[in-house]
Order: sequence, then C-alpha cells, then structure tokens
Amino acid sequence: MPHIIVKLWPGSSEEQKTLLAQRIVDEGAEILGKGVDYFSVAFEEITPEDWAEKVYKPEIDKNMSKLYKKPGYKM
Repeated sequence: MPHIIVKLWPGSSEEQKTLLAQRIVDEGAEILGKGVDYFSVAFEEITPEDWAEKVYKPEIDKNMSKLYKKPGYKM
C-alpha cells in the first residue's frame, strides 16, 4: 500500500521516471505517514494514438467524480 501506476506517453528517460517515482514516494510517505518501503510505483507507456481508447475514455472520462486532479484544471 499504495501501488501507484503512472501512465504516460513514451519518451521520458529512465532517469526522469526514476526521479518522478522517487518524488512520488517521498511525498506520499510524508503525507500519509508511512515508510517509503510501503510504496511501489510502475510506469506504463501508452502511445498518443492509443491514449483516448486505453486511458482517457475508460479511466478518466468515466471516473471524473473520483479524480482529485482533473486534466486541464489547476489544483
């Protein structure tokens, strides 16, 4: 707990993904009061051509009420 899956377009370097995972874990551990060992982070690359069908429609559009950060809106 928690397991976080980051879906993104291809093109980010391994260094960028590693840094993002580390920051997600560091911030999450601090906010939730858990050790970093409790976290796992995975990256799933989705091509821009497949984004709408594989991510936007099934995971974002159908779950807008569950999103804490909606696309196009500032926090």
